[in-house]
Amino acid sequence: MKQVIKKPLITEKNTIHNAAGVYVFEVSMDADKPEIAKAIEKRFKVKVDTINTSLCRGRAKANKFGLGKTSHWKKAYVKLMPGEKIALFEGV
Repeated sequence: MKQVIKKPLITEKNTIHNAAGVYVFEVSMDADKPEIAKAIEKRFKVKVDTINTSLCRGRAKANKFGLGKTSHWKKAYVKLMPGEKIALFEGV
């Protein structure tokens, strides 16, 4: 069984989304929207309304050994049904 949800993304910009009921997660590159919805509903016991995904490209980075590259990754914007909240993001 593959791990669909890698980690929640908690940033200042994403906390603004949280007020609207949208939570942001880093997800597996080969996960699709129905798999993400099932994983969120099962793990956090909430109902998902919509999901938007975004592919984030890796970047070239210089270090003392020369040039390196960060990996590509995928993030999901998960909007919950009205009245639903995830306690992890609420600071409880």
